[in-house]
Amino acid sequence: VQLQASGGGLVQPGGSLRLSCSASGFKSRYYLIGWFRQAPGKQREGVSCISSSDTDGSTYVVDSVKGRFTVSRDDAKNTVYLQMNNLRPEDTAVYYCATDMIPGSGCPPTAGYRYWGQGTLVTVSS
Repeated sequence: VQLQASGGGLVQPGGSLRLSCSASGFKSRYYLIGWFRQAPGKQREGVSCISSSDTDGSTYVVDSVKGRFTVSRDDAKNTVYLQMNNLRPEDTAVYYCATDMIPGSGCPPTAGYRYWGQGTLVTVSS
């Protein structure tokens, strides 16, 4: 079981990035996927979650990114995306994806996240 986050980079305030969370070793459609971020000197923060496609595929985003970030999945590509628009300097962080590896699970996970991918750095700066 592996998750790999990618797509980070340097972007100016107001810009956009799309992060990808690619799964290997399992079919991600059957599991919820969460996005987290950790800014320098701060605790890790949950950003978004998408339920398994076997439930209702419902999504959740934290209030601080609501209206700017959107989570989606492409089951054919075994990938979950985090579309980030209107980025702000305070969005600067390492972004991670994770799963609870419980089949058919919906957000939020009841047993916590079990597998974590390596992060991708997002820097929002002019």
